Amino acid sequence: MEFEPLTIDNAVIEFDMGSGEEDGIDIEHPDEEEEDFGDQIMEGSISQDFFASDLDSNLEPYEGMEFESEEAARIFYNSYARRIGFSTRVSVYHRSRRDGAIICRQIVCSRQGFRHDRDRDGNSSESRSKRQRAVTRVGCKAMIMVKKQDSGKWSVSKFVKEHNHELVPPDKVHSLRSHRHVSGPARSLIDTLQAAGIGPSGVMSVLIKESGGANNVGFTTVDCRNYMSGSKQKTLGTGGQHVLDYLRRMRAENPNFFFAIQGDSDHSTGNILWVDANSRMNYNYFGDTVTFDTTYRTNRYRVPFAPFTGLNHHGQPVLFGCAIIFNESEASFVWLFETWLSVMSGTHPVSITTDQDRVIRAAVSHVFPNTRHRFCRWSIFREAQEKLSTVYQSYPNFEAEFRKCVNMTETIDEFEMCWETLLQRFGLVENEWFQSMYLVREQWVPVYLRDTFFGDMSITQSSDSINSYFDGYINASTSIQILVKQYEKAIANRHEKEVKADYDTLNTVPVLKTPSPMEKQAASLFTRRMFMKFQEELVETLAITATKTEDSGTITTYRVAKFGEDHKAYSVSFHVFEMKANCSCQMFEFAGIVCRHMLAVFKVTNVLTLPSQYVLKRWTRNAKSGVIVNERAVELPNNSRESLTVRFNNLRQEAIKFVEEGAKSLHTYNVAIEALHEAAKKVAAAKGPGIGVGSLVNGSRQEVNASEGNQSGQSQSFTADEKDKKILELMNELDTVNQRCEIYRGNLLGVLKDMEEQKLKLSVKVQNVKLNLKD
Repeated sequence: MEFEPLTIDNAVIEFDMGSGEEDGIDIEHPDEEEEDFGDQIMEGSISQDFFASDLDSNLEPYEGMEFESEEAARIFYNSYARRIGFSTRVSVYHRSRRDGAIICRQIVCSRQGFRHDRDRDGNSSESRSKRQRAVTRVGCKAMIMVKKQDSGKWSVSKFVKEHNHELVPPDKVHSLRSHRHVSGPARSLIDTLQAAGIGPSGVMSVLIKESGGANNVGFTTVDCRNYMSGSKQKTLGTGGQHVLDYLRRMRAENPNFFFAIQGDSDHSTGNILWVDANSRMNYNYFGDTVTFDTTYRTNRYRVPFAPFTGLNHHGQPVLFGCAIIFNESEASFVWLFETWLSVMSGTHPVSITTDQDRVIRAAVSHVFPNTRHRFCRWSIFREAQEKLSTVYQSYPNFEAEFRKCVNMTETIDEFEMCWETLLQRFGLVENEWFQSMYLVREQWVPVYLRDTFFGDMSITQSSDSINSYFDGYINASTSIQILVKQYEKAIANRHEKEVKADYDTLNTVPVLKTPSPMEKQAASLFTRRMFMKFQEELVETLAITATKTEDSGTITTYRVAKFGEDHKAYSVSFHVFEMKANCSCQMFEFAGIVCRHMLAVFKVTNVLTLPSQYVLKRWTRNAKSGVIVNERAVELPNNSRESLTVRFNNLRQEAIKFVEEGAKSLHTYNVAIEALHEAAKKVAAAKGPGIGVGSLVNGSRQEVNASEGNQSGQSQSFTADEKDKKILELMNELDTVNQRCEIYRGNLLGVLKDMEEQKLKLSVKVQNVKLNLKD
C-alpha cells in the first residue's frame, strides 16, 4: 500500500514508515520477556557537544527553544526523555518543494499511535513473524515539532508534555530502545573481546564492570549480540563464499558428496551442512554413538564450525559430516539435525554427546527423541572454572575433588554422598549454577549413563576432554578463508592414522600375557587397541575372586571383588545355557568391552572362549568388512519407490560400497566382477514383461526363482518377510547349537581336568609305593 504525499504550502509532508515497531527486527532475543519500550534507535552518535548554545541539560522543551541543527533537537529531546522515563522516535517530517531538504520534523514518544494490523503487502503482521510482539503503541500524544528558520537554526514550534501511560523509573530507563546505543569505544572493545573468542554474555560482563554497572553501559546484551552478529556477517562474506565454492567443486567431482544450505536465497549467510561419501560409509559402520562437537564456536568470528564425529574400530575419532552455523536458533539446529539424519538414511544413533546449550538440547530432544543425550563433561568443567571462579581461588583442592566426585564414583549412592560433601565443604549450598548442574546430573555424570553405549573405554575414566577430530587444525584463530584447507589436512591426517592402526593390527602379533584360550581368541578378533583394553581386563582377573552367592538352576549370581577390597564388590549374574552375563559395573553396556568381573565369572565356570555376543563387530579387525546394505535404502516406502531420484541415489550408494569392498584384493575383484555380470543378467531379465528377479509386484518386493534349469516352467516366489523370517530362524538355531557346544566343551574340559588331577594323584601314589618297596 502506497501513501500519497500531503502538500502544505511549499512543503511536502512525508511519513517515516520505517521507524515503527512492527518493522524492527532483532537478530536474537533474550530468553526472558522484554518490554519493547521503543521502536527505533536514534540515528547518529550521541555526543556532549550538540547544543548551539550552552543549554541546561535539566531544561524541558518549550515553544521557541532553538537548536543549531535538527539532529541537536532530536538528541536534546531524547536526553530529556531519558531523564523523564520514556523512549523517542522520529515520525512525520516535511520537505521543501524547492530543494527537497527537510524543514520540519516531529519527534514523538515511542508509544505514539497504534500498531498497524496489516503490513505494506497487505499481510497480517502475525504471519510475518513467529514471535508475537508485545503491544507498545497506546496512542500517546507527547511530542515536539521543530521547524527550520530562515536563519538556519531549528526552533520548537509545538510541545506536548503529557503522556497517557506510566513512565519508566530511572533504574530501568537504560532498557528503552532510543537510549540504547553501542558507542564507538564500546564497539572497539567488543571487537577486541570477540576476536579473543568471548561471547555476548562475557563481553557484557566486562562492559558492566568497566562502566560501573549495567545502567551505565548504554545498551543491553541483545544489542551487544546483534552488533557482534552483524559484524560477523560483514566479515564472513568472502569466507562463506569460499566455502560454498569448495562444496560445489566437491559435489561436481563426486556425485555422492552432499551439502545443503538453510533458508537463504542468495546462499550468503545460511547455515551450511556437508557430508562426503566416506562420512556416510563411516556412519554405516560406527554410527551407534555420535558427538556433535561445538567446541570450535569460540573461533575469531563466533561462527560455530560443528563436526559430527564418532569412534572407529580403533577408538579413533571418525567424521560423519560438518556444519557451519551462522544462525544459532533452535529452528536452525532442528534443520541441521533433520537434514543430517536424512542423509544418513534416517538411522538414529544410540547415543549423542553435545554441549549443554539450551537451544541444542531442545533441538536434540525434537529430532532424536529415542537417542540417549549426554552433555560433554569437558565443556562443563570448563564452564565451572568461570562460574565458580571464587571457589577455585579460595580452595586450591576444589578442582581435584570436583573431578574425582564426577569421574571416579562408581555407584549412584557414592556420587550422591560425594556431591553432598562438596556442597557442605566448599559452601556451595546456595550456588545456583552448581545446583543447576545437579538437577541435570543424569545427562553428564558417568555413573548415571553407564547403561547406554557411548564407546568410552571406562565409565570412571579420569580424562574429561573430548577426542576432537580437528584438534591441532582448527582453533580460535582459524578464519573461514583457511577453514577448508585445514579441513582437508585434518581428513588426510586422520586417514593416515587409521591406515597405520590397520597395518599394526594386521601385521604385528600382540604379546600374550596368559595361557588363556580366550586371550588368543581376542587377539585374533579385536583391533590392536581394543585387544590391549581387553587384555588389561583379562590380566586383572588374576587378582579377583568370584564367589557364588545364589543359584536358581539357570541363573547363578556371583560376588566379585579384588583381593583385599571386599568392601568394593560387584555383582555378576550368569545364565548358564544362554552364556550370558550381566555385571553391576555395566562396562560392557557403556564401552562394548567385557569387564574383568564378567571375565572372572567366565573363568570359574570354565567358559574358555568369549561368547559371540560379547564380540562387538565395531571393535573388530573386520568392522568394515562386508557390504552393509541399509534396510531403509533397499526396502523403500511405496511412495519413495516411484521416485527415480530416490532409487538412483540408493542404488549408487550401495554400488559404491560394493566397489570399495571388491577392489581390496584380486580374489574379491574377480568375485565382484562375476557378481556384477550375474546381476546385469538379472536386471536385464527383470526389464522383460512378466519375468524378473527381485521385481516389484503391487508395491511389494518379490524374490522369483527363475532358474534356467527349471524345465517345468514353474517358479516359486518368496516374500522378503518370509525370507528374512527363515534366515532369522536358522540364525537363532545356529546360535543355540553354538551355545550348547560351548557348554558341552566346557563340561568336557572340566572332566578332562579332573581326570588329569586324578592321574597326577595316582602317579604320586605309585611313586610312594615304589619308594616303600625299596625301603
